[in-house]
Amino acid sequence: MARKKREQKVEDKRLQDYELMYIISPEISDDVLETRVNGITQFITGRDGVVAGVEKWGKKKLAYPIQHFLEGNYVLTKFKMSPARCKELEANLRISEEIIRHLLVKAGS
Repeated sequence: MARKKREQKVEDKRLQDYELMYIISPEISDDVLETRVNGITQFITGRDGVVAGVEKWGKKKLAYPIQHFLEGNYVLTKFKMSPARCKELEANLRISEEIIRHLLVKAGS
């Protein structure tokens, strides 16, 4: 039993590649948008993650209305982080009022 826990701890410390796509409310100003994007980047780096890149795609029309919005600000972030910390990141994204939708996927193999 102790061996399993030790193996799990070693596995959690390994960084894995992830891609995070999120849509931020179109009603917020550019300053707040920039602050929110920087906040997510700092959240990742503050938990021993490494951000490879942040792509702001700008305001785009949504395929269907989400929370009565017809468009949103799309942002793609590529980063490396331990799997255990990603659960914490997703919980943070879920409770955010500015982020109307997000998708976190493990990149690579």
